[in-house]
Order: sequence, then structure tokens, then C-alpha cells
Amino acid sequence: MTDHITRVVIVGGGSAGWLAAGIIAASSPVHVHVSLIESPDVAPIGVGEGTWPTMRATLQSMGISETDFFRECDASFKQGSKFSRWTSLSKDDDYYHPFTLPAKYHEINLAPFWLPFKDKIAFANAVCPQAVMCDLGCAPKQITTAEFAAVLNYGYHLDAGKFAPFLHKHCVEKLGVTYISANVTAINSHENGDIQSVNTDTQGKVVGDLFIDCTGLSSLLLGKHYNIPFLSQKNVLFNDSALAVQIPYAEGADAIASHTLSTAQTHGWIWDIGLQSRRGIGHVFSSNYTTDELAERELRKYIAPTVGEKMAEELSVRKISFNPGHRNIFWHKNCVAIGLSAGFIEPLEATALVLIELSAKMIAEQFPANRSAMDIVAKRFNNTLHHHWKQIVDFLKLHYVLTKRTDTEYWRDNCLAGTIPDSLHELLALWKVQSPWVHDEIRREEMFPSASYQYIYYGMQSTTDVVAADSSAHGNSKRLYDKNLRKAEALFIENAQYIQQFKKVLQSNRDLINKIKQHGLQTI
Repeated sequence: MTDHITRVVIVGGGSAGWLAAGIIAASSPVHVHVSLIESPDVAPIGVGEGTWPTMRATLQSMGISETDFFRECDASFKQGSKFSRWTSLSKDDDYYHPFTLPAKYHEINLAPFWLPFKDKIAFANAVCPQAVMCDLGCAPKQITTAEFAAVLNYGYHLDAGKFAPFLHKHCVEKLGVTYISANVTAINSHENGDIQSVNTDTQGKVVGDLFIDCTGLSSLLLGKHYNIPFLSQKNVLFNDSALAVQIPYAEGADAIASHTLSTAQTHGWIWDIGLQSRRGIGHVFSSNYTTDELAERELRKYIAPTVGEKMAEELSVRKISFNPGHRNIFWHKNCVAIGLSAGFIEPLEATALVLIELSAKMIAEQFPANRSAMDIVAKRFNNTLHHHWKQIVDFLKLHYVLTKRTDTEYWRDNCLAGTIPDSLHELLALWKVQSPWVHDEIRREEMFPSASYQYIYYGMQSTTDVVAADSSAHGNSKRLYDKNLRKAEALFIENAQYIQQFKKVLQSNRDLINKIKQHGLQTI
């Protein structure tokens, strides 16, 4: 066994495997060679149609053309998420979690200055223009905006079934990744317990120094070979099932939503994602609180107004079951899990693909030069990923604990103190008297910036008892408050002006996508 790490073997394809292959092949030292083994008999799950804005930098770092990506992956723009009926059963109960930060976010916290006017304007509408642009169906950039550049921050919606083959082609042809179509039949170990090689049914033995497990929920290497325990989070996040369906647009030129729509149901929620050619819709729910039949009935009722009752009953629905949670560790010896093999939790904030990006990026940027360094990198990797997973659990739970819905046991139980992590309990207590802001970010790269907490917390009509400087205050505190108040007022006015400007210059999502497909985006 050589000490230098030169051979990376990825077991499993799909979005996880090919993203990992592309990120590592494009960013790792030149002497590193990447191979990917993909079973011809295992179909990828094919969900995960929403990305974060991080995907723009990821694709760009791999040398991918954004124009080609739109042309080949049925992609559309995503500028955030809209949540409907999460706070109450009211038909006008909705709010946005946009991808754009509140104005001058790291200079001033606008939340305390918005709170006195919370009954007059939604928080997201007051502090950034993106929510209004989403309501209008506007794209986040213009045809003259360069590839991956933005007027408003954006990620993508994409067809996962087309995305993986698109990455496959690019990785093999442009990045030198070796593709092996075969089934893994055995795993061979060194004396120290490291994986030495894997046997395949058609391509013989594949030897490697670092093995990446992208085998999905089966977790062939980390889970089955190494028996790394799985930590279920079902006591916190109840959902363990999803029913997915694809529906056509009523008309070929129908508007493409510029956001993911998440609509709360009696025992879960429904996602609604608009691609160029279709919408991907699914019902996420808890099998402890409802049945597949009832969940499917709610899903078909949701889509009936769009496609008609007859088609709504005829469309094929696919069932996906999962145990919400993650592995106890993610990198063990010379094996690291990425994607579903590491863990999966409901797709409420589209965390699946971004975790793949973050994991592969960390491997590439801290690529271990030799076996001795690998243990140190693995320790860092495990600490970082544990922190990310913990924050994901807390952040997703936040969407449930702030609800005022009491119509079903599902919503009532989600608010039980025993189902809320202690760390989230502390934040909720703090935010009653102190607005979420940058002091809540304890790491350099958080999964969710504190602005995301602001959008959810205030979007769901929670409030903070902010003590403002009154007329009797004096000295520096009064002068500082007055200065910040003037600055906040100016930013609120400026945001309203930006909204009017963007209305004039940003065209619809579909119109821009059609132009991209016809003319292409500027590469510089």
C-alpha cells in the first residue's frame, strides 16, 4: 500500500457520484485520478430538483457552461422558497425565504426597525426585492448578464434524471474521470481495515486509496461494510415518506415559477417545482400520522385544479420511503460517504444537493496528501458535517415549532417541547428579546446564515420585544440609535425603489430561459 493518495474511487453515480467526481477532479492536485463505478442495474432516486445558489459556483468551478446546463437539464431559476399555510389555515398565509440577504445585512440589522411596521409589510418585502420579483414570476438576471452572474441571487430547479448524465458526459470528456459500468460484488480490505479494492462483476478488481460511498440509501461501503451506526432524527422531524408525481403544464407557454412552493397539508407538506417542460410535485408526510392512501388523496386534490380531476386521478405516483437522519460519522478510515449514503432528511430547504457540494468541496480543498494526513482531514470533515447536520435539523424544525396550527395531532405534536432540540430551544428564547443576526453565526461557513432564520422567524409571524431608545435616552446610545434609524429608513425606501426598477428590466422566468436556449448567455 503506497502512502500517497493518488487514486480516488467513487462507488455510485447519480447526482451525488457525478457531482463528487466533477468537484474533486476539477479541484484536486494534478496527480490524483478519479474513477467512478456505477451500477447499470440501479436506477437513481431522481429527486433533489432544487439547489442553493452554491450550485452556480460549483458548476463554474467544474468548467461547465451555464447555457449548456439550461439547454440540457430542463433547468429553471430558483430564487428561494415560498411557504403557504404553515402558520395558519388562512388562504393568505404565506411568506418567502428568498436567496438575497436583507439590504446591508452585515452593516445593520433591519429587523428591529421593521418590527413596528410588521402589520403593514411582510419582512421579506421590506428588506429585499426578491420576494416581490418571485410573486411577479421574474427571472433573477437579464440575457446580457454573464454566465453565473446575477442581478438577484439565485440557484436552480433541475431535472435530476437529466442532470446526472449531463455531469457524466462532462466529467469523462473534460475532466478525465474514468467511468466503470459494473456492479460491486465484494469489498477487499487491507490489514489495517482500510478498503484496498472492490470487485466488480464485469470489470474485475478496482484498486483505490480513497473510496467515496455514493451508493444512496443502501450505503454499501460506510453502512454495510463498516457498519457505521445510523442516527435517526424521527423524534424531531417526523416525516419519513414522500409521494412524487410529474405533471405537464396546462399550456406550453405557461409561466415557470421562480421559487419552490411549499404548501402545508394536514400531516405534512407538498413541494411544487417548475421546470421548463413540467412541474415536479410531491407530498412529504409522516407514516405515523397518516396513510399512503390519505396522503395520495391530498396530493391528487392539490394537482386537480391544474390538470383536471380526470388526469389528476390517472397520473402515476411514485412512493419514496426514508428514515430521517444521518450516519454517526461520515469518514471512516479511507472511506467517506456523500449524499444519501451519509444521510437524508426531508427536502424542505433543498439540503440534499448542497450537502453533496459542501462534502466534495471539502475533500477537494483539503485533499489528504498521504494516509497519515487522511485521519486528520477525516476528523475535521466529521466535525464539520456533524455541525451541518445539527443545524439542518434545527433549521427545519424551526418551520414546525413556529406554527399556530392545531388542526391535527401532527401539527400539535411538532410543537411539543420534547421534540425540540435544546439548541433550538435556546435560540427561540433568545429571539424573543434579541433579533436573529450575525452574532448567531458561530462558524465561518454556516449552512444557513442568520438571515435565513430572520426570514422564517418573522415570516411565520413571530416577534421580538426589541427595546428601542426612547426620547428620554441620551448620549452615545441615543445618537447611535438615531443614526441606525435614519440608515434603516433610507434602506427601506431604497428597497422599494429597487423593486420598481427591477419590475421594468427583469423579464419572466420562461422568457429569459427561452432566450438562453436560443442565444446563450455571455461567457464573460
